[in-house]
Amino acid sequence: MIVTLTANPSIDRTVVLDTELVRGGVHRARASVSDPGGKGVNVARVLTASGVQAMAVLPASEHDPLLEALSDKGVRYCAVPTGALARTNITVSEPGGVTTKINEPGAELSEAARTELFETVVDLGRDATWVALSGSLPPGIPVGWYGELVAALKSTTACKVAVDTSDAPLLALAASFPRSAPDLIKPNSEELAQLTGADAENLERAAAAGDPTAAIDASRILLQRGVGAVLATLGSAGAVLVTQEGAWFASPPKIDAISTVGAGDSSLAGYILADIERCPPADLIRRAVAYGTAATALPGTTLPTPEQTRPDSVTVEAVQSPNSHNPQPSPSSKTLTS
Repeated sequence: MIVTLTANPSIDRTVVLDTELVRGGVHRARASVSDPGGKGVNVARVLTASGVQAMAVLPASEHDPLLEALSDKGVRYCAVPTGALARTNITVSEPGGVTTKINEPGAELSEAARTELFETVVDLGRDATWVALSGSLPPGIPVGWYGELVAALKSTTACKVAVDTSDAPLLALAASFPRSAPDLIKPNSEELAQLTGADAENLERAAAAGDPTAAIDASRILLQRGVGAVLATLGSAGAVLVTQEGAWFASPPKIDAISTVGAGDSSLAGYILADIERCPPADLIRRAVAYGTAATALPGTTLPTPEQTRPDSVTVEAVQSPNSHNPQPSPSSKTLTS
């Protein structure tokens, strides 16, 4: 079983435009769709669609439409009761794959709900192969909560732990490395830059030109701090996977991007799917990029099924970075010190 945690779930509403978004203008939508959302929910949806047993853990009131939406998708869930409905996140999708997101903060969790959520994840983790902690934290949860949860899972369970978050929760997690270092962390280029002081635009630009060494060197800084593996997604340039055994760079096929919503979550799900099949590293990143690319080619919050992915179209190469034995963090990577 794969357990996913979405501490700040949502109903994701996507509005599709035929023209570019104009600030202050009036637009007529071509289509709109609502789906159960939140990063961990998205991972669970992809896993479920791929025939893998997944359990989505989330806070939600008993009659929240989010739970009905999960049931409609066939996703198993374990809901910790709260007194409020899930937030609504709005995505405006323009031609060419440009998306604008407006995310509500979410309802504040009480201390009792926060404790129950924590204990539920740890309890389910004892029988899980992977636990994926994904997304933002709602009001009422301290920014260091993910770090405490990772440490608890590492000390009481045998499952692997993946984390995909950003901003203050990500920096707080890194500040408590190696105690809270997960088996896998999945930053995008901006998040990798937040953690290491690298230049996010340079990471993607260099990778797009066929040179992923900057992203690999930045990822190795996290390995030095105790992280087991780094899957860094670099937009249309692809992704790098860096472990103690080596580094791999995957380039996706050229596609017509429609929506980037859920692409990173699909990549994480693809990686987990390959890992539970005991695939080698090259195939781990191949599957991750195939799923992320498939998500980008789908409209709105639609997530890929295995039939919509094309792993054979993803090019993977092993990379030996010149700085592989001694990567040096930049001065602004002080956020990693505890």
